Amino acid sequence: MNMGEKIKIFKKNTKAYVAFILFVFVFVLSLFSELISNDKPLIVKYKNNFYFPIIFNYNDDFWGGDFPTPADYHDEYIQNNIKNNGWMIMPIIPYSYNTVDYRLSKSAPSAPDKSHWLGTDEEGRDIVARLLYGIRLSVCFAFLLTLISSVLGIFIGAVQGYFGGKTDLIFQRFIEVWDSLPQLFILIIISSVFLPTFWSLLFILLLFSWTGLTGMVRAEFLRTRNFEYVKAAQVMGVGNFRIMFRHILPNALVTSVTFIPFIMAESITALSALDFLGLGLPQDYPSLGDLVRQGKDNLYAPWIGVSIFVVLSGLLSMLIFIGEGVRDVFDTRKNN
Repeated sequence: MNMGEKIKIFKKNTKAYVAFILFVFVFVLSLFSELISNDKPLIVKYKNNFYFPIIFNYNDDFWGGDFPTPADYHDEYIQNNIKNNGWMIMPIIPYSYNTVDYRLSKSAPSAPDKSHWLGTDEEGRDIVARLLYGIRLSVCFAFLLTLISSVLGIFIGAVQGYFGGKTDLIFQRFIEVWDSLPQLFILIIISSVFLPTFWSLLFILLLFSWTGLTGMVRAEFLRTRNFEYVKAAQVMGVGNFRIMFRHILPNALVTSVTFIPFIMAESITALSALDFLGLGLPQDYPSLGDLVRQGKDNLYAPWIGVSIFVVLSGLLSMLIFIGEGVRDVFDTRKNN
């Protein structure tokens, strides 16, 4: 079955195909978060010159202010100076994920209104902006974690299955011990010693997530290594790693690819859970898990809990539907 036929089968699964289109649309939209949601103008014409505050930083005194500090484009004085000497174009949502609105008419968290479509969180930050940036952060984190852990897990599983014997036995015992370690306690210890960042948290979760595909790839290599074409390649003097990754690996990838969307969903859930428990990213990151925590702590502000529930459940549901569609594509029983 060629790639064109597989795509046709995937499109026939309406639920999976629509979920894929929606997921790609939401992710691509989040990639342009700075252009959609930002507290800096996209472009400013000031005294017959064009400036791009979204790219370059300008101080308050540059626009006629009094202080050599970063300009606040929500300040009426700065706005009037710019309008009297030209014009500026603000993004659709004039708030970034970390912008605190000090001009709220009510105490934070404030209910949805014309300025904040989904309201603000407990610190006065726009929820739409935090959701938009949070989706990008979570999906990129999940993609990197899934990619690196899958490559590592597939490689180790391939080595186990192909060589077998003592190599397989040693790796199996190591994986059994490694999987039995209390991951949550280790994360608590590490987070109490080091301040978690995007990359450090990615590395920590990678230490425990690479075993997901190892068993499946190992079983496929154990089965395939005794096939006649593999024996023939060995007799002809073809190198072990060439046989592994050129002849056997494509067969193992068929089953592995179907699990990638599910692994991504697990990665998003893991990051959100750690942020919810306070063991994940710091407060200055646009975290979906932090919004989950705020929804729990501020039950009198239901717009927080409802917003993050819709977004998080929607993301995970789309990935699950996509995973089911990919699984059906490679299911020979349904395609024969």
